[in-house]
Amino acid sequence: MTYARFHAVAEELARLAPDDIRGYEITGEGIVLTAWPSRPHEGAVLRVRRELAQHLGPSLIAAAGAAVENASVGRLRRPDVIVMPYGLSTKPTTGPFHPDDVTLVVDVVPPSGHGCATRTGDYSAMGIEVYLLVDPRRSTLSVFTDPGPHPDGPRYRARHDYVFGDDVSVGPWKLRTTELRPYPTSE
Repeated sequence: MTYARFHAVAEELARLAPDDIRGYEITGEGIVLTAWPSRPHEGAVLRVRRELAQHLGPSLIAAAGAAVENASVGRLRRPDVIVMPYGLSTKPTTGPFHPDDVTLVVDVVPPSGHGCATRTGDYSAMGIEVYLLVDPRRSTLSVFTDPGPHPDGPRYRARHDYVFGDDVSVGPWKLRTTELRPYPTSE
């Protein structure tokens, strides 16, 4: 099946999906329908965006909910946060952003833990230079850089792990993570 056909099928599935489905992603393994995030997840995303915004300056923004697509490798992902030039956010288009226009993508692992296993491979295949993965279940962060070839497919060749409270080097920025919190335990 061609990528264009995958895209058409994903659009149709999303159109027919129940209201609790937010959208879709096209991964190296197929089409994934995505649910709306939980309140704890959204709180974690907001804290990451606020910290990033303090470091970006006027030419960059930390946007939430946007898609990144590299059709040449057959991938469309919806990271929790995308850092990109402000000017791109003002263009009159509804299409996804191209990885070349993205400075950083950030994902926050949901409370269920689902959906993050294949992201590093997909983002490296797309050519995303810097990927930050925040895991409130474990109070950890991982920064992936230097995407490149690997016998098992594209991979990031560098990974740096941190815990909540550390100062985290992400691209040209040093982020404070003292405001990040683990997910609440079930009552």
